[in-house]
Amino acid sequence: MLSYFSIHNIMVNIPLGKDGYQLSWIEAIGTLFGLINIWLASREKTINYLFGLLNVTLFTAIFFQIQLYASMLLQVFFFVANVVGWVIWYRDDKKEAPAIKIRWMSLNSFVVTAIVSVLFILLMTFNIDGIFSWLTGIAFALMSKLGINAVAPQLLPDAWPLADSTILVLSIVATVLMIKKYVENWIIWCALDVISVALYAVQGVYVMSIEYAILIGIAAFGSWSWIKSAKEHGSRPLRSASSQPIAEGLVAEKG
Repeated sequence: MLSYFSIHNIMVNIPLGKDGYQLSWIEAIGTLFGLINIWLASREKTINYLFGLLNVTLFTAIFFQIQLYASMLLQVFFFVANVVGWVIWYRDDKKEAPAIKIRWMSLNSFVVTAIVSVLFILLMTFNIDGIFSWLTGIAFALMSKLGINAVAPQLLPDAWPLADSTILVLSIVATVLMIKKYVENWIIWCALDVISVALYAVQGVYVMSIEYAILIGIAAFGSWSWIKSAKEHGSRPLRSASSQPIAEGLVAEKG
């Protein structure tokens, strides 16, 4: 059963590079779900979260096999965030006047978010191997108590700790901002997609790299679409909370 989730379960050999690229079923299907997820999100469609759940489940298995542990931990967060986001957006869809409208962050919120993000990136960069080892130990201890016989794998050092940790932290930030419908989430995704293209290419998962190259375009479209929507709602970038329109301020409090 687990063989179906292996990156060595090949669907097709693509003529890339000297020996070609063996595209696994899990990478192909996970990539497709990821593209659908982001495209629907850029269109503000709540159903995007269903494809997000399928995408992160498959990508969790991939990142473990290529030793990108921060990215693997990120998928666990994504799974929870997709469930939460689905519930929030679904409830909002049922209201005649949605409580959460697309808008920009206030200047104060932006500055605080930026500082906290940098601090956590540095923290994760220097501690990712130890943190992942600790979490792995907890996971296998729980499985043992549940009667699941599993042997803990030998963990290798994170291949690219700085890039991996940057993707981890900023992806969490961007996901939270997306759930709360802040425009900045798409700008962050654009930057992260550029980093991801290079990182996954170096790690040899070329189709995932191609996926993120496509996602750059989708994130750019999402930025344009949400900036336009925020303007229609009277929201402007990097304004103090006190200078927001009254309607926007009420939305921010509810969001």
